[in-house]
Amino acid sequence: MPHAFGRTHFQGQQADEEVVHIIHRHWFDILSHFLVVLVLSFLLIASLLAFPLLFPEILDAANTRLFLFVENTLFIFIWLFGFLTWIDYYFDVWIITDKRIVNIEQRGLFVRHISELHFSRIQDVTAAVTGIIPTMLNYGDVEVQTAGEEGRFIFRRVPDPYRIKDVIMKFSQGAISDDLRKMADALRAGKAAL
Repeated sequence: MPHAFGRTHFQGQQADEEVVHIIHRHWFDILSHFLVVLVLSFLLIASLLAFPLLFPEILDAANTRLFLFVENTLFIFIWLFGFLTWIDYYFDVWIITDKRIVNIEQRGLFVRHISELHFSRIQDVTAAVTGIIPTMLNYGDVEVQTAGEEGRFIFRRVPDPYRIKDVIMKFSQGAISDDLRKMADALRAGKAAL
């Protein structure tokens, strides 16, 4: 099955629209979450080995079943946390086309929010890289201020935020210039008709 967000096409793409960038959060973001999963898994395995040594009464038949039940339940919760972390990372995506920005945000397993922003509605774009690790790995947030109801779009923890900001500003300025040219042409056509 092909990737849901191919390099040249996505669901809802307009016929004359070209995909410029598909952006996921930076790889360090998911790594930091998976480090938590790794530490919790290590602690779970260590408790599986250490508790019978520290508390020999766990080796009784009834206690062993209860202990293994608790260990397996904790393992399932750790696995679910890791799975939901991966789902959130993989399906959170920002698509920049030559006409608009599409924000697809996955929240949990069954909730997905999709919003879009046309370049002509952008008022300001800000990129921020905060901290030592984000500075070394070149990732941060890009905030797009709009004139509409949404107020702002935020690309969180994305790679190379300054380049993304420049791309958005270039397309925004082009869209505003096109809108101004169309308005000027419409005014000239209106004056000519009088």
